[in-house]
Amino acid sequence: MRVWAIANQKGGVGKTTTTLALGRGLAMRGHRVLLVDLDPHASLTRAFGVATDPQPTGVLDLFDEQPPTLASVARSTEIENLSFVAAQTPLATLERRSATQPGLGLALSNALARGGHAWDHVLFDCPPTLGLLMVNALAAADHVIIPTQTEPLALHGLKGMCRTAEMIQRSRHRELPVSILPTLYDKRTRTGADTLKAMQDEYGERVWNDAIPNDTRICSVDVLTRSSPAAAYPGRGLSAYRRALDWLLLTEARDTEQAA
Repeated sequence: MRVWAIANQKGGVGKTTTTLALGRGLAMRGHRVLLVDLDPHASLTRAFGVATDPQPTGVLDLFDEQPPTLASVARSTEIENLSFVAAQTPLATLERRSATQPGLGLALSNALARGGHAWDHVLFDCPPTLGLLMVNALAAADHVIIPTQTEPLALHGLKGMCRTAEMIQRSRHRELPVSILPTLYDKRTRTGADTLKAMQDEYGERVWNDAIPNDTRICSVDVLTRSSPAAAYPGRGLSAYRRALDWLLLTEARDTEQAA
């Protein structure tokens, strides 16, 4: 099992789209994939057509004193090999609960230890804030993937997210590799090109040497959440995510080989 945290402390960078596209890509390659929606806004959950009122079973239940198994809260999708765990709006209240309920910081790690072996890849769609949910995801992750807009203001959020990953790495005493995925790229603009170059100059091989372009087709929920064997990667956006997935898998294989 490999655990990826899709995270950035800045909103609007394409975290949920990235989680869906990478998860879909892994599933279509035959990997058993579980997506976990950790954002109280529940965009990934809504993408699969699950209403948040009444509150569904899902991530919040994993923080109970006697939590259910991951398998019992996972939902299947029409894409073969792809499942997900729904988010709930009350996830936003977990910070208050942590003051009186010890051990919440490792709730997701414990859930994976109890039943994560059922999947080859688990992808956490993190909220855009540094708090209990993101710390849980980073504590459990084998790899952090940071989607980042190719615009100057996004570089500040990227720097903060890298610092957070380093902090979690020190606290858990094991490596937490970071890969940076440039998103929402418009090659027609000077700003986009300059920002992408600045990102690559500062972070080197941690940055993908390509970028996910602006593509309105991947704004469609159907493209990301429904099976389409006749058009596995429709449009330039999903085609770019396919190449990004190739890079991420090669990066993980290289890191695993170096650690051996």
